[in-house]
Amino acid sequence: MKRRSVLAATAAAVLIAGGATTAVAVNTGGPGGPQSGAQTAAQLAATAGAEGAAADGGRDRREAGESGDAGRAAGAKTDAAQAAVAALRAVPGTVTEVELDEERGALVWEADVLGRDGAWHHLALDPLTTRVLRSHTDPGTGGTHGQDRARAALRGTTVDAASAARAVGRGHATVTSVDFEDDDHGAKAVWEVETVTRDGREHTYLVDPRTAAVSAAPADDDHDDD
Repeated sequence: MKRRSVLAATAAAVLIAGGATTAVAVNTGGPGGPQSGAQTAAQLAATAGAEGAAADGGRDRREAGESGDAGRAAGAKTDAAQAAVAALRAVPGTVTEVELDEERGALVWEADVLGRDGAWHHLALDPLTTRVLRSHTDPGTGGTHGQDRARAALRGTTVDAASAARAVGRGHATVTSVDFEDDDHGAKAVWEVETVTRDGREHTYLVDPRTAAVSAAPADDDHDDD
C-alpha cells in the first residue's frame, strides 16, 4: 500500500495561489465555509471530462479505466468515508490513507491508521460492510516508521480523511483513494483524493486539511493527463 511522503511543491502552490478552488463545509468545526463564485469538484471533473473526451485517445483511456478503478468502484457498496470511519472504530487514532484495492484476489478497502499507541496500523476492510478482515501493526513505536513526522504534519489540521472524501466525492464521482501528503521540505500538507467518474475517467483533487478547500491537482499528479 502506497504511503508517498513527498508531494510536488506545485501542489502547494495550487492551494496557496488559488486556481479553481472552493471551501466545502464539513462537520469538523474547522475554519472556512462555502465561497461564492467557486467551482465544485463535480464541476471541475465535468469540465476536465469534456475536454478529455475531445482529445485523441480519450476513448481508449476511458475503456481502460472501466476495467481498473471504475470496475473496482462499481464492486464496492461502501464509500471511502465509511471505510475511514470504520477503521477508526477498530483502531483509535488518525487515518492517513484509505484506498480501494485488490488484495489476495479480492476487493478491499485498505486503511493506514496512526494509532494513539504511536504505531502504524494497516487494515483491510470488507467493501460491502466495512468489517475489518485483517490487520497488522508495524513493529516499534519510537517514530522509526515516520510516526513523529506524520504527527507533526497533522498538528493543527481540522479535516480528517472521511471529511476530505466527502468534500470531493459528490455528484457522479466515486472516491477511490484518500491520502495525507506531507513534504519534509516545507511544502504545505494536503489530502490527495483520487476519484473515478461514471464514464470511467480518473481525476485527482487536493483538499486543504485546515479549510477543506478543494482544487484540481497539477497535471503531473492527475491521472487524467489530457
